[in-house]
Amino acid sequence: MTGTRFTSAEMERHLGRISRDFPDLYQRLDVERARLWAGDYEALMPLGDDFGDAGSGGRGESYVRAQARNMRARARGIEQLLGYIRAGSGAPSKTVVDVLGGDGLVQRVASALCLADVEVLTCDASPYMVRAAWEANFPALLQRADRLLQRDCSVEGVLVAYGSHHIAPQDRPELARESHRVLRPGGIMVLHDFQTGSPMDTWFADVVDPYSVTGHKFDHFTREEIGGYLTDAGFPQVDVVDMADPYVAVAPTAEQAELELGRYLADMYGLVKIQESQGAEADRWVVERAKSVFRYPGEAFSVHYSAREQSWTAVLPRRALVAFGTKSG
Repeated sequence: MTGTRFTSAEMERHLGRISRDFPDLYQRLDVERARLWAGDYEALMPLGDDFGDAGSGGRGESYVRAQARNMRARARGIEQLLGYIRAGSGAPSKTVVDVLGGDGLVQRVASALCLADVEVLTCDASPYMVRAAWEANFPALLQRADRLLQRDCSVEGVLVAYGSHHIAPQDRPELARESHRVLRPGGIMVLHDFQTGSPMDTWFADVVDPYSVTGHKFDHFTREEIGGYLTDAGFPQVDVVDMADPYVAVAPTAEQAELELGRYLADMYGLVKIQESQGAEADRWVVERAKSVFRYPGEAFSVHYSAREQSWTAVLPRRALVAFGTKSG
């Protein structure tokens, strides 16, 4: 699973597995488009990959470790995002292209929540992430956000979440146009990120950028910008909402729940410089810093006990900016 190289032969293997094991997803793909893209990607090698393995200078291994350790960390937000698509009209079962799918977290959450009306194809521009998804037996495809590999009018949902700021501003209009192209009439695009100047923006600038190996200098979204992309792409009605998207950690004690949250954030964002400098106190340092950053009116960090589950849950408030639109027709 190492390295950033990705070849046309690997794309063929992935297409073959999708064809054999997930025929409905395969029917949504433009196979020739996928082959052309794989050839173009191979010709561009080597490419940088922030989500590659440590040997290639990425933080992919710690990211995957964070999701495996705490799948529930972002499940509340993921459930809401899928809910926007599930509420759409049309087919009772929704095929969703998870454009920034990483190692398949959205698929894991959908499965854990028993969302039988959702079928997810994990897509990502990182070879390491795509391979990690396949190792977990989730169908996955190497794909750029602004170069989707699905056929015209072939899917019910396009989800662009948890990393939209990594898409360069000049590529974002094409992302929205491509999403509109692949959606069926009545299909829904959901674009999720964080508002410029928000606590999440501060977290990336003041913590992730200086303390991770990859740095983090990316532009977030204004309310006007995030909705404007969908409007300009042809979605006739676009809603922009603030959505609760907390981080959650569960453990046998309140102290452990807090530290689990700190560990998740440290691994999620690859804060290796803090882990190296703080040693055993790194998780405590990270969670305390997070408490000071993620502050919203009327919302505060909390830890509560569930007698039914006999466990403690730590909740760090976070609010996302979400635009969603329905394709007409």
